[in-house]
Amino acid sequence: MSDQDYEYHAVAKADEIDDEEVIAVSVGRLDIGIYKMDGEYFALDDICTHAYAAMSDGYIEDGNIECPLHGACFDIKTGKALTAPATVDLRKFPVKVEGDQIFVGVPKTEQ
Repeated sequence: MSDQDYEYHAVAKADEIDDEEVIAVSVGRLDIGIYKMDGEYFALDDICTHAYAAMSDGYIEDGNIECPLHGACFDIKTGKALTAPATVDLRKFPVKVEGDQIFVGVPKTEQ
């Protein structure tokens, strides 16, 4: 998808998230986790692909988020599923920071 395929939504202030932390936001019908790792922001689906659980309630360690329900781990920078029981990656969304505002790109088809 190109940048034109996304609509960007303001979701948080940059100072609301510390390094190695996550906050949950909603954009329309989507639940999204906003992460800050090494000074960069990342946005992933907030619902585990294995079973219904909020990833933002999980545990961050070594650049990964662990699902609080069954322990599946995902790479925060890519959304890649790293351990069982998850086999499907978390969807990653583009992030822009303008001034102190964080924006997440949501596909226009999901508006």
